[in-house]
Amino acid sequence: MQHLHQLLEIENSELAQLLRFSLYGLEASLNQARTQFPLDPGSKICDEVLEELHNLLQPPQQNTGWEDASDDLKLSHLREVFDSDSELNYYLGNSQLQSTTDSDLWNEIQRKLLRVPEDLAATWRSRTLDLAQEVGAIADNSNLYQLPFIRDEIIYPGLSGTVQTQGLCLYQQVLSNPKNAQGNVSDLPAAFLFLYMNFIEIDPDLHHALKSVFSFDVIPLHSKAEQRDQYIDALSDRFQRTQKAEKNTDPLSILRAWIDIDEAIHSLVFVPPAERYSWWGKLQHESRRILKKVADEAINAGNEVRIRQLSGLYADICASSKDDLQLDCGGIPGEVLTCLRVYARINQEESPGRVIFRSSR
Repeated sequence: MQHLHQLLEIENSELAQLLRFSLYGLEASLNQARTQFPLDPGSKICDEVLEELHNLLQPPQQNTGWEDASDDLKLSHLREVFDSDSELNYYLGNSQLQSTTDSDLWNEIQRKLLRVPEDLAATWRSRTLDLAQEVGAIADNSNLYQLPFIRDEIIYPGLSGTVQTQGLCLYQQVLSNPKNAQGNVSDLPAAFLFLYMNFIEIDPDLHHALKSVFSFDVIPLHSKAEQRDQYIDALSDRFQRTQKAEKNTDPLSILRAWIDIDEAIHSLVFVPPAERYSWWGKLQHESRRILKKVADEAINAGNEVRIRQLSGLYADICASSKDDLQLDCGGIPGEVLTCLRVYARINQEESPGRVIFRSSR
């Protein structure tokens, strides 16, 4: 394990990334097999192996030794203005920032900005850099924690100077067939699978609302390790089913598999859910964009298909949805906060959608 740790910690190493992807695949396969064979004589040791893999795949701590006490933060003013901003509270709820070091505080704030409308996020990102410069810290795009996806993108910068911390970026990684073009139907499910595995590890605010795992509530993943593993297993299983459907080339099988994996992708949520035109909302919409293309291909093959993303007033769409969840924070009372599963009508067969909505009280 020592040498695995050493290789995984090497920055900008293709070999390290290949190892990380292989270990994620092994973890997902073992989790799935563990569920299928609960009485297997190797189940106890398998659980220990899974725990070792989980610990091995933990990302490096994003602070770099700046162990400031919470009452001695260089960025304390940034914390105060962020927590007291009413517009941010509208989108993020009234939860206060939890970080106790400057490094963690920078990353916590920047991750939260991924959930608010992009224009508001841009304004606040500029403001955070100004406030950081006031205490001697400057933006640093050379020290970034990398998340594999289908494109290169700096999500937010790190800092150097009096506060030193990593930023966050996406980097383009071939995850399925190297011949596939960027954004190909076959690439995107794998990209989301590996991206989500990484994001779940670094963002303690993430929840899931996937009905096949738990249908009655929105569940925090940071404090519910079993739910976290079950959600990742379900996402991995739907990814594999999407691959099998595409190999069979039947348009309706591909469409149904894509509806299922799109649901799993959109069921990784925050409380309240990210705003539709935020960075996070636009990221998840990439799945809906591909789903529309898959639906169009089924229509061109002679099928009658209607796909509808449910939004607006909950009273107007509730007849097209089932097993919905409600929250008492975020958005406008009585409106849909996010569409977890699209409504589908395929050759006269209806499949209800599923949403999270804001209670009207």
